[in-house]
Amino acid sequence: MKKKDPISEARRYVENARKALNENGELDVETKLYQDEKYVRAAGNYLWLGVLMALDAVFQVRKDRRTRVDINNYLEAVGKRDRKLLNYVNSGYDVMHLSMNYDGIPAKEISDSGFRLANAIIDRCEMMLA
Repeated sequence: MKKKDPISEARRYVENARKALNENGELDVETKLYQDEKYVRAAGNYLWLGVLMALDAVFQVRKDRRTRVDINNYLEAVGKRDRKLLNYVNSGYDVMHLSMNYDGIPAKEISDSGFRLANAIIDRCEMMLA
């Protein structure tokens, strides 16, 4: 099986996150809150996995997909090369991984921020690979 481009694969994860929220997550238009945190958590997980895939393509922090890497390893590698990307990754970790995935915060503005950060990180990684 041919190995896929990691940036394209990361974007596919972002699209899966969008589908999880748009198709399944009921949004209360009045309060701008998703009704089921399950889909917020799923979207946050997809977004963060896509970001990690893009970061791994540039920084090779993870040597093997089966190993777990601490966020500090990513932050150290990114910080040595790109301070702007470091700010994105720090914010992305807080929004996508902690607020969306772990906490399941249902606020649409949090989810929108997660999508913006994921796309910004993936775009910056793509630029670094070029």
